[in-house]
Amino acid sequence: MTSRRDIMRSSLGAGLALGLPAVGRAQPSGTLRFVPLTDVPTLDPLFSPGSGSRNHGFLVFDTLYGVDENFDVQPQMVSGHVVDDDGLTWTMTLRDGLAFHDGEPVRARDVIASLRRWAARDAFGAYLFGVVNELTGPDDRTIRWRLRSPFPKLPLALGKAGSIVAFIMPERLASTANTVQVKEMVGSGPFRFQGDEHVPGSRLVYTRNPAYQPRQTGGTSLIAGPKHVHFDRVEWQVIPDAATAAVALQRGEVDWIEQALIDLLPTLRARPSLAVSELDPLGNPSLLRFNHTLPPFDNVAIRRAVLSAVDQATFMAGVAGDDRALWRDKLGFFTPGSVMASAEGLDAMAGPHDVARARRAIVDAGYKGERIVLMGAGDLPTIGRLNDIAADLLARLGFNVDHVVLDWGSMLLRMANRSPTGKGGWNVFCVHVPGITQIDPSAHNFLRAAGDRAVFGWPHDPRLETMRDAWFSSTTPAEQHAIGVATQRQAFSEVPYVPLGTFYQPTAHRKELSGMLKGLPLFWNIRRG
Repeated sequence: MTSRRDIMRSSLGAGLALGLPAVGRAQPSGTLRFVPLTDVPTLDPLFSPGSGSRNHGFLVFDTLYGVDENFDVQPQMVSGHVVDDDGLTWTMTLRDGLAFHDGEPVRARDVIASLRRWAARDAFGAYLFGVVNELTGPDDRTIRWRLRSPFPKLPLALGKAGSIVAFIMPERLASTANTVQVKEMVGSGPFRFQGDEHVPGSRLVYTRNPAYQPRQTGGTSLIAGPKHVHFDRVEWQVIPDAATAAVALQRGEVDWIEQALIDLLPTLRARPSLAVSELDPLGNPSLLRFNHTLPPFDNVAIRRAVLSAVDQATFMAGVAGDDRALWRDKLGFFTPGSVMASAEGLDAMAGPHDVARARRAIVDAGYKGERIVLMGAGDLPTIGRLNDIAADLLARLGFNVDHVVLDWGSMLLRMANRSPTGKGGWNVFCVHVPGITQIDPSAHNFLRAAGDRAVFGWPHDPRLETMRDAWFSSTTPAEQHAIGVATQRQAFSEVPYVPLGTFYQPTAHRKELSGMLKGLPLFWNIRRG
């Protein structure tokens, strides 16, 4: 039997041998050409949890605080803060030289309007504003918080890198209803978005913001510290086919591809002019997500049966191949190495992955052969492979699987559809997420279990929500680890989703690029030569 991976290898090899059409000309030294994983269908970074929208947001907008690669929080747009009244009053001062791309200075009222809009769409922000008694701007450079109870994680909320990020925009834009996308991309970040050059599905263009004044202190790390820009222009070239992107990199038509196709790593590594490296050391936790509002996965017994049959190694080898340096199994509900991570409950997935037994349990739980919709993104190889493997497993478990293959933009839209499957809804899908979103509950949206207020899948589990709330008020790593252990125990019982393992996706770029930061595709600090 020929596997999908064998077919892909054969096709890619033929494409590389014959040569693929050029996608552009060699770039001038002042331009960095980057191939993102996907297009950015939603430019408003507060409107989408997608990593593409977030990465786009970091070029155009700035944040009050930022985390470094050790996840320590540092001031960014603020010069600092003072905490009074036993933690109930926080006074933040904006640093000198902050200005929006339209020439207007950044004022306290812009910050306040931006944060209110952000909090209406972000779980961490909503929790924060739940303890806010008053948020005011006594003058243009001062933001004052008066809280009903202490909230020591306030800077982390305003400086986290995981979606959705608390980006600051002008009040006139931030006043847009949180149900409506902002169309004008005006921030105070290190780059300006060139809307007149934007070709949806093909190209996004950014130019250096000459008025941007980096912080004068601290080391540059992840989204913290000075943001020094060394390119006049950054072009995102959307190339849906990964093999075409790899050829463009080899020809010098682009400088950097966000995610190099794992099948092509040997070819790329063999090129003296190219470098293959690990961009995100936290990896890409992968998951199988259930729709908890529709049968059959509204039944916890059926979710548990699926969990028992999942072999994480099978999923990860299918995505990342035989190189164990590129993936790991035995993944729980938090990013490996984080304070919250533990081995608690992993015996639920330890094997022997008895499909026949799980199939009987599914029938005993009441499944009667009704159609289930599994949706996947055919234009993203890694997500496509996860869903192919899931489709095969679910079929062997006795489910009547309708495997719907969409493009990523359409899949994102369908995720939000809560209708029955006959009206555009869904039952299950597989995705992977950046590891930074699962280090703690602040951006771990798929572990949120607040029903209608949770993200796609909408699980409801008050115990998970109580543990999440406990994390917000925790102050020590020991407390946080204990909460992580309890959370994981509960998650393995209720199964909001099935962890599928994590893989480490290499990035590829011209060797002449230096200063590339770890964690996200970021465009400051990087230079040519």
